[in-house]
Amino acid sequence: MSISHLIDSYGYWALFGFVGAESLGIPLPGETALIIAGTYAGTTHRLSPWLIFLVAAGAAIVGDNIGYWLGIKGGYPLARRFGPKVRLDQGKLKIARLLFDTHGAKVVFFGRFVSVLRTYVAFLAGTSKMRWRRFLPANAAGGIVWAGIYTLASYFAGTVLQRTSGAITWVLVGAAVIAIVVVVLLVRRQFGRLAARAEARYPGPLELSRCAAAASCSAAVSAQP
Repeated sequence: MSISHLIDSYGYWALFGFVGAESLGIPLPGETALIIAGTYAGTTHRLSPWLIFLVAAGAAIVGDNIGYWLGIKGGYPLARRFGPKVRLDQGKLKIARLLFDTHGAKVVFFGRFVSVLRTYVAFLAGTSKMRWRRFLPANAAGGIVWAGIYTLASYFAGTVLQRTSGAITWVLVGAAVIAIVVVVLLVRRQFGRLAARAEARYPGPLELSRCAAAASCSAAVSAQP
């Protein structure tokens, strides 16, 4: 059963399910569901773009907060045990630690717009022991802006596609495909650079790196007069 069929059959509930599940850490195509729902609303007008926006933003915030709670409770042991099953390996955990150590709230906000981070950023924020009072405003802002941009863009794209046909439609589809390819290539390039920086900063198994850092901090505190 396709995402389009689920959106057509269950509307806002299907959208909430996809976006919420992706946000709490289940690798489902939440963003794709949002784009399909917006386009569907623009072409059929059977869904309201305002309700799509509210449902997507709410699902993103709720799902992220559940993912954050799981990260707080489970932490690195849970990520190391089940992470490889959802493509969350040691390298991605190191990247997450690097990002949260250096930027924090910015990662939560902008992570909503990056395909890899969007699924795991809330869980990793909890795992990295980011304070909830810092996490929530960045998370809510990211969810609202993300939902607004994608709802608006996909809705108007659907409206344009409804009014065009033939060669014009194929031009629009081709431009969209090119844009997606460009974005994917840019994300992959940046991801590789982050992986190299994270490995250099945290060599070896991440648990050992965390223990070594903790030991160093303890030693420094003990040495103080």
